[in-house]
Amino acid sequence: MQASAAFDYFAPCPRGLEAELARELTDLGAAAVQPGAGGVACTGDLELGWRVNLWSRLAVRVLLRVDGGRYRHEDDLYAAAHALAWPEWFDPRRTLAVSTVARACPLRSLNYVTLRIKDAVCDRFRAACGVRPSVHTRAPEVPLVLYLERDRYALYIDLTGEPLNRRGYRVRAAAAPLNENLAAGVLRLAGWQPGEPLLDPMMGGGTLLLEATLMALDIAPGLRRRFAFEHLACFDAPRWQALREQAQARARPPVHLPIFGADLDPAMVEAARANLRAAGLEKCVQLKQADVLTLDPPAAHGVLVSNPPYGVRLPRQAPEAFYRALGDALKRRFAGWSAWLLSADPLLPKTIGLRAQRRIPLYNGPLACRLYGYPIVVGPLRAPASGKMP
Repeated sequence: MQASAAFDYFAPCPRGLEAELARELTDLGAAAVQPGAGGVACTGDLELGWRVNLWSRLAVRVLLRVDGGRYRHEDDLYAAAHALAWPEWFDPRRTLAVSTVARACPLRSLNYVTLRIKDAVCDRFRAACGVRPSVHTRAPEVPLVLYLERDRYALYIDLTGEPLNRRGYRVRAAAAPLNENLAAGVLRLAGWQPGEPLLDPMMGGGTLLLEATLMALDIAPGLRRRFAFEHLACFDAPRWQALREQAQARARPPVHLPIFGADLDPAMVEAARANLRAAGLEKCVQLKQADVLTLDPPAAHGVLVSNPPYGVRLPRQAPEAFYRALGDALKRRFAGWSAWLLSADPLLPKTIGLRAQRRIPLYNGPLACRLYGYPIVVGPLRAPASGKMP
């Protein structure tokens, strides 16, 4: 295949971030960008797939479409996969695995469908090369993904491998860690801009702080990791090295930034510090052990973004009491700030005592959440006539 040819891509992302991912892909040079449920379709050359893997803060992975169409039976899918020129894509010495994602699929067994696709690929190699690739279900060098709907299918090569949220920086996790791509999306939805004061007063392992620091220093989130596309026959190692060197040249050196984090739990303060240290960014962020209910703002104005504790992560008090106290603390201490709280607890908006200007549905993995945007103003809180955040 020609590296300059146009290919069809699909980039899954956390649900609720499709529009933001579409803008990100456009900025990265994608064409025909089309947001959909749970991801964004686009077109571009082979290098686009590499560039998105290197730079996307929001995508979960990058899938390159190799086939698609209508089907009725498992045999239709086998025939379609067997007809593809797999030896042009990768060497039979590479390991592979097939995963299947289905919605309203009439077929009885997805495991059987997955097996048939694997057989089709291996049979094509055996016919063309006399040998077949091995299967490695846990860490395949060439992952394949089959999407099935009621009567349509799409078959992809996964260019990413391990999900893109695994940046290679997290060494200490919190009890309920926030996915890195969701954290980056929350920062974008909150409208935070590098250089503006940012505070996470319930930071846990510091994921929001780390993502903000990477954004502020223009550090490509994929610089520290490897990708599945490096195992494909079309991989151009010198060109990929050039893309990495360009990204490294763009990155600003670590400096003190107006990014602040706090947590009541000293173990979480140490976890956040360890994660920042692993990324070489410890001196960029100011951390402290503190109670959000008594914490003073680090600047006269800024953006407060946090994923408040709920359930077993809550302090030893009723959730309603904690949320009410949190709202009171924000009104009393953070006038002039905008506060953005991500929560899966429906009690939070009912008891916090603040009027949300934005309520954005999001998902943290399978967990349904809302991102609530609260402008913190002096005096009684009233919504602006425009209905927009000040």
